Amino acid sequence: MNAGLRAIRVLGIVLATVLTALPGSVLAQTDAGERPHVLFVSIDDLNDWVGPLGGNAQVKTPNMDRLAERGMVFTNARSPSVLCNPSRTAMMTGLLPSTSGIYQNLPDWRIQETFQDIRTIPGHFQDAGYTTVGAGKLFHSSTFSAWAYSGYNDTTAWDAYYPSPERQVPDEIRPHDRPANGNPLNRNFDWSTVVADDRAMGDGQVTAWSVAQILAPGAGPRFHAVGIYRPHLPWYLPQKYFDMYPPEDIELPSVPESDLDDIPDYMKQDSGGELAPMQLHRWVLEAGVWREGVRAYLASVSFADAMLGKVLDALEESGRAENTIIVLWSDHGFHLGEKSRWRKQTLWNESTRVPIIVVAPGVTEAGTRSAATVSLMDIYPTLTELAGLATPDHIEGMSLVPLLKDPDAEWNRSALTTNGYRNHAVTYGHYRYIRYADGTEELYDLESDPNEWMNRADDAEMADIKADLIARLPKYDAPASRTGRPERSPRLRRCGSACRSPRCWR
Repeated sequence: MNAGLRAIRVLGIVLATVLTALPGSVLAQTDAGERPHVLFVSIDDLNDWVGPLGGNAQVKTPNMDRLAERGMVFTNARSPSVLCNPSRTAMMTGLLPSTSGIYQNLPDWRIQETFQDIRTIPGHFQDAGYTTVGAGKLFHSSTFSAWAYSGYNDTTAWDAYYPSPERQVPDEIRPHDRPANGNPLNRNFDWSTVVADDRAMGDGQVTAWSVAQILAPGAGPRFHAVGIYRPHLPWYLPQKYFDMYPPEDIELPSVPESDLDDIPDYMKQDSGGELAPMQLHRWVLEAGVWREGVRAYLASVSFADAMLGKVLDALEESGRAENTIIVLWSDHGFHLGEKSRWRKQTLWNESTRVPIIVVAPGVTEAGTRSAATVSLMDIYPTLTELAGLATPDHIEGMSLVPLLKDPDAEWNRSALTTNGYRNHAVTYGHYRYIRYADGTEELYDLESDPNEWMNRADDAEMADIKADLIARLPKYDAPASRTGRPERSPRLRRCGSACRSPRCWR
């Protein structure tokens, strides 16, 4: 970072410190000049099958329910992308995929020139004097990709991390013979009970370490981030979570035979190799295990919810709950047979709608809901405003504080979701417009068609709405960023040990 930019950053931190201590700061401070703490919880691959969103009436998420009772639920929240890396990179850095060119899971955002002088959410809070503590999957990582095992964590942003800054996900308990469900296509599209208690699971380890950090004494503001891996595949869980959902009671998603008749051919192509989503669904039908798969996902959601409960209990025990901002989010949704497919990576509702729950003491009213169209991109500026920090100029989201204060506040924002180069969905209220790179389109009215079974892109009655949504598409689409491992970059080998750039993978 050049001297001018460094001076601007330092000045911003100083100004934020002064503003936080002034009367009228967003959060009431318990002591003069004391900033609020932050609890930042990510749950991977979580769609709207949670109690506060009502996407599945059978799901049991008592801890998400009690968190929702404390703050505000955003019922129309969208992800910036539909894969882990582009979505998490966008949220954490504040740059949309169409701006950065991070469209897929392979590009390492830390070695891209675009991010040279950008601090991520935890890095920004660290620079402002917060103790930053993280655990689990927060940036992209994978337990099953040998070369990308460590993922793309911003290793410069943390004061402590579990299991380590370079390795976000602990070892998992797995069945001896995989795939345990008999799937011949890919052993990661799998589910099974395992003989283990919660503490032995990867998320159990992450949660236990996070609980200890939350309970640890110490002065100063804290930024605690907890990345819960489930319900990401594979769904290996202790028996008790499967027992919560008797197989004979499982209700399957409704999928009309004609559902794909009016969608572009672009989305009827089944790409993805061994994890091709439509091929997986064909196997599920042929093997007669659709009900078992849905049950395993529901069990995984309840397991993730149990981990959240342990974290919330620790926060209450710590005595800091009344001065802690809590944000719960997921990186994207998940299909379980809808649109004749499994997994994510589509621009439809199942893959783009995500939970966002915010508790901001002194700001949010308990048990409130907002139907405004919001995005994960809005979390960065929301946190900075709530904490009284300067918001970086490059941020492409908008602070949700006006909605946190008043769920009915005027809000004319749409949400952009991107799935690869020039494939976008725009959500605005109950309307959703999709345009693919080949120019084909889809248009849905979720009020009359919540399952997106009727593509109205050619409906003359929807022409004005369609035109408005088209105007909200990005004016520029960045070329796809290069892939590569950070240690292969000559720039990084020349970089000094004192560098704070997130490109420095240390």
